[in-house]
Amino acid sequence: MSRRRPTEEFTSYYGRPILKEPTWKALDIAGYIFAGGLAGASSILAAGAQHSGRPGLERTAKVTALTAIGASVVALVHDLGRPERFVNMLRVAKPTSPMSVGSWILSAYGPLAGATAAANLLGIFPRAGRAAGIGAGITGSAVATYTAVLIADTAVPTWHDAHGRLPFVFASSAAASAGGVAAALAPLEESAPARRMAVAGAILETALSMRMERSGHLSAETFHAGRAGTLLRLSKACTVGGAVGLALGGRSSRVVSALSGLSVAAGSALLRFGVFEAGRASTRDPKYVVVPQRERADAREGVSAPAASMG
Repeated sequence: MSRRRPTEEFTSYYGRPILKEPTWKALDIAGYIFAGGLAGASSILAAGAQHSGRPGLERTAKVTALTAIGASVVALVHDLGRPERFVNMLRVAKPTSPMSVGSWILSAYGPLAGATAAANLLGIFPRAGRAAGIGAGITGSAVATYTAVLIADTAVPTWHDAHGRLPFVFASSAAASAGGVAAALAPLEESAPARRMAVAGAILETALSMRMERSGHLSAETFHAGRAGTLLRLSKACTVGGAVGLALGGRSSRVVSALSGLSVAAGSALLRFGVFEAGRASTRDPKYVVVPQRERADAREGVSAPAASMG
């Protein structure tokens, strides 16, 4: 006869949480994740613009990338408390550590983004600036996605359970934000690639995030409840509304392009903050730790019982 576990209300020792809730501040870490994605994808867009002869779009994307990576590093250092802690992470290179790999990616990307933006703005060293732009575009793809690996490689249930989908969600969100900001700021006659990037990124972001939120994992409940649920619903409204605006009127109206592009970028930011809050919420309820452990134990018992009976 099969044994069934009685229905239980999962609590923890003296009511204390099983997992410690992340102490990171949302503005620091979610802001760092959003700004890094915006920077990396903007460098990819800038590399395409410099190759296709769109100087206005190129300059906009390069300045956006430099500004965003600066904001990202400031947020990270503020969370670390002292700037030298970031430098200390560069004392070793540990391929198995997402934090170590991410530190080296940022260290490679930042100077390239700064050099190509400075060369473009000041009109100096054009060849070196263009080469740096290509390098920033290549390393920017890693900057836009490594943060998903970073937070998924933790014990936080919602983030860990989403590890297979989160990099793709963050990549599409980064593309949407970069395209949206460029569509808002670049000359209208040059911004067609930015609009296409924003619309395509918005479509993928919405589809992939919905799949992540309906993955079937118990911890996915946190995507729909409380502060996280509110942020993610607002994210979809801004992203979809902005993408529709860019697709229908972004080509002919400067105002529509600006407002719609910023709406898409806002949706991308809200997505990062929503994912952050969902992860925090999943550490407060013991069931997101205990129930999966019980299910794995039951699965092992189900496999071992037939093997024992055959012995």
